[in-house]
Amino acid sequence: MHKATKAGNPVVPILMYHNIAPVPAGLRVYRSLYVSPGKFARQMWLLHQLGYTGLSMSAALPFLRGERQGRVVVITLDDGYVDNLDAALPVLQAFGFSATTYMVSGSIGRFNGWDAERLGIRKPLMSVGEMRRWNDAGMEIGAHTRSHPRLTRCADAELHDEVRGCKADLEDRLGSAVTQFCYPYGDVDDRVAAVVRDAGYAAATTTHRGRAVAGADPWRLPRIQVARHHLLPQFAVRVLTGYEDRRA
Repeated sequence: MHKATKAGNPVVPILMYHNIAPVPAGLRVYRSLYVSPGKFARQMWLLHQLGYTGLSMSAALPFLRGERQGRVVVITLDDGYVDNLDAALPVLQAFGFSATTYMVSGSIGRFNGWDAERLGIRKPLMSVGEMRRWNDAGMEIGAHTRSHPRLTRCADAELHDEVRGCKADLEDRLGSAVTQFCYPYGDVDDRVAAVVRDAGYAAATTTHRGRAVAGADPWRLPRIQVARHHLLPQFAVRVLTGYEDRRA
């Protein structure tokens, strides 16, 4: 069971990944967004060895609401890269874990148009068929807007289109409900959070640092970024102690 916070409520670590792949040759920016398949496998192995279960956002909701307690860690992957399916899925399945990948619905089967020019690299995103394979394997698809904008800068009409439109796009392609949301760049304020809540999402994740506290606002959940340079002991400290909480 997780140690309780000072307020007495259990904490639930929500991990944030992007690419599960080696860093591409020549990439000089955002290298931290890559975690090698080997490192990812060792991180999942450690959690399993310590008696933790990796869960998708929907599977973790009873723990996040404080309805259940146990050794759980939530695993999220932003943007929906093909390497999530190729490299992360076999590891997750090997340990009986589930995870949520957040898709940009306007870029399904394409590439990271929001930052490809800055990175100098086009990173393949899952197609509809690959999304269904991820879902069929017991994983979860969540929403990450239609075009990956900074939502606090969007006018009301655009904001509603990005949030509600993404949900509709994904549900149409998957044939099942999409109940989880992730704010691009972690960009959220009261107006944005209200639109996400009213759109019917059960929870939403940010990039704010720290472990989630059971019973806290489900539409502003903090996460723990797992970066390329984190060694296994650093990973353990960030996930299983109050290290990230003190830096929130």
